[in-house]
Amino acid sequence: MIDEVAEVRAAARSLAEEWLATGGRGRADNWARGLDPAFSKSLAAHGLIGLTWPREYGGRGLGNVARLAVTEELLRVGAPTGAHWVGDRQIGPSLIRHGTERQRAEFLPAIIAGEVVFALGMSEPGAGSDLAAVTTRATPVAGGFRVSGRKVWTSNAHRATHLYLLARTDTGERKHEGLSEFLIDMDSPGVQVSPIRDLAGEHHFNEVLLEGVVVPEDRLLGVRGRGWQQVVGQLAFERGGPERVLSTYPLLAELLSAGLSLSPAEQDRLGELIARLAALRHLAGGVAKALDGGEAPTREAAGLKHLGTAFETDLAEFVRDAYAATGRAPSPLVWDALLSSPGFGIRGGAAEVLLSLIARQEARA
Repeated sequence: MIDEVAEVRAAARSLAEEWLATGGRGRADNWARGLDPAFSKSLAAHGLIGLTWPREYGGRGLGNVARLAVTEELLRVGAPTGAHWVGDRQIGPSLIRHGTERQRAEFLPAIIAGEVVFALGMSEPGAGSDLAAVTTRATPVAGGFRVSGRKVWTSNAHRATHLYLLARTDTGERKHEGLSEFLIDMDSPGVQVSPIRDLAGEHHFNEVLLEGVVVPEDRLLGVRGRGWQQVVGQLAFERGGPERVLSTYPLLAELLSAGLSLSPAEQDRLGELIARLAALRHLAGGVAKALDGGEAPTREAAGLKHLGTAFETDLAEFVRDAYAATGRAPSPLVWDALLSSPGFGIRGGAAEVLLSLIARQEARA
């Protein structure tokens, strides 16, 4: 396994460095904001998407530790991975766990080849991190469901081919009951995408309006009404990855090579940040190993996401202040990180949601 991990890490590093050498510009948070289908297809051509998936669908049958190595190398340089990120990170594993054979055959090879782009239809205007409060409704009709509702903060929906959707199909005594997951073609009649621009005027967030969208029955993912139980397992993939720690790594690398004159107190602070980074990488490795062991490390993933949010925010602010103390103008990477930082505490779950989840898990232990 060690040789396989080293092999895929070296391949990913080579492609990342080639991308930089041919004019690529690394950015902070570029796994979420940057979408470059050509770069994703170059990774696909070298077998670096769907590493952990079964070989019969085009995967390589490797472990999540190998995937961790690849994603670390891509995050290290701030490469634009948005075209395949969601599909590779969580849609594929969800299909393997809960999908039908027809769904697996349709989507897994296409994700591996970099031919489909998934957006996540989870958050809503009245239900951000509280996914159990979603009100988008999927009403059963002949041959499938009719979906109506509104999703927000849907990254890259304007360039996606498909939408993963969490919607309410039934009512239950608790709000966690009656939710279901769907796979929707973005060109379906009734799907409307409107841009949400960030403070810099960039467009990667969107609002997605679904007005009477007809979804065939075979695009229901898993068991109707069991969406909450399914999505909880999926969130371990979303929350427990290195992107919760390394989104701003290009900023740290730039600082270390910038030759800034840091005061003793600033040097101590930088050392603390580097130590935190080492600990968080260790935690991410633990999540990957737990997934390889067949576990759903919900608590560990939530903890990594919570601590990673604090680290990335602290790092961006430290680098800003370090530049200011020397009188040098901050680089574009500093602005990238600062403009992205408000989203760190929202996507994947707000702190209150994560801490509540951790507390419940501890109480059951």
